Order: sequence, then C-alpha cells, then structure tokens
Amino acid sequence: MRVALDTNAYSDWRKTGEWGEIISAAEEVFVSVIVLGELRFGFSRGSRAAANERKLEDFLESPVVRVSAVGERTSRHYARLKSYLRNNGTPIPENDIWIASCALEVDATLLTQDRHFEQMPHVSVLWKEQ
Repeated sequence: MRVALDTNAYSDWRKTGEWGEIISAAEEVFVSVIVLGELRFGFSRGSRAAANERKLEDFLESPVVRVSAVGERTSRHYARLKSYLRNNGTPIPENDIWIASCALEVDATLLTQDRHFEQMPHVSVLWKEQ
C-alpha cells in the first residue's frame, strides 16, 4: 500500500502511535511539501522545535519515505478539485486541496482525521475517527 500523510496523521502518529501499523506496513509513505510546511510551522510555535525537527528529519531519511513536491500534474489535480468543490458549494481549507492533489499525483491513500476530504472525488482516504 502507498500512503500519504496529512499533517494530523503525522502528528497523531508521533504523539499516540495512531497510524503506526499502517505506516510501518506501507511500501511507500509520501509526505507532501505542504504537510512539511504545516509541520514546521507548528514546530516553530512550540517549545520542542529542535527535537521535533530531528524526529521529522530522521523519518524523512527512511528508505520508504518520499517527499512529494508540487509540480505540473499536481496543479492540474488542484484545479480540478478546487473547481469541483466550488461548483458544489463545499469549500475546504486551501492547503488540504493541495495535500489531496499531491496524494492523487502519487496515487496514494491519504491518512487523515479530517472528514472534509470525503468531499473530493477520486481521492482515496483512510480516516481516524475523532
């Protein structure tokens, strides 16, 4: 299984071990640059910024972890998703549209606790119930 992590999935995994079984069994784990930005912003606002950054860097060095960048294809996924959401009157946070677009580009299942991803067509999602 190929998985992509939403920001809250990474945070949950680090804090509680949630998602650990899925992450450790995945053949590839994708972390988008959008998620990295959100994580690092969160780290900068806390008292354990350096320790959290080290843990993130160690995770990113894993042979199964890939950073997914925003590229030409990602922009096409984004445009389709954003148009779909706007046409259906179902806006969601902008970064989440980019995160979903990155997951689509790498054909990965998105791990998240945010139910609004279910409004996006063609995005494969696994939810953690809150």
